[in-house]
Amino acid sequence: MAFPVWSRAVHAQGTVKEQAGSVNRPVDFDELRVSAGDVVVADDDGVVVVARDEAATVLGASRERLIREETVRRRLQDGELGVDFYGLRERLEGLGVRWVDTAEDL
Repeated sequence: MAFPVWSRAVHAQGTVKEQAGSVNRPVDFDELRVSAGDVVVADDDGVVVVARDEAATVLGASRERLIREETVRRRLQDGELGVDFYGLRERLEGLGVRWVDTAEDL
């Protein structure tokens, strides 16, 4: 996936056939614990771990965010300025910022 990964140490231990090993046990990464059933998502921006009991809530919030971002993208593509639909123009003017739309306004 082309995102960087760092490790403090490498522990290469061969397989052991005399014991069963372990499955579904928590794994600690520094101060982060990943437990069985947790959701781990990785992409070029990084890695996130979502606790199993929060996964449905996080999924819903993620879907809502995607819808909001698509709406903003559409508005920007249609030529609307972020300073207007975020209500920043008035705030900036209130701070004394002079708005220049064209060279004639200079």
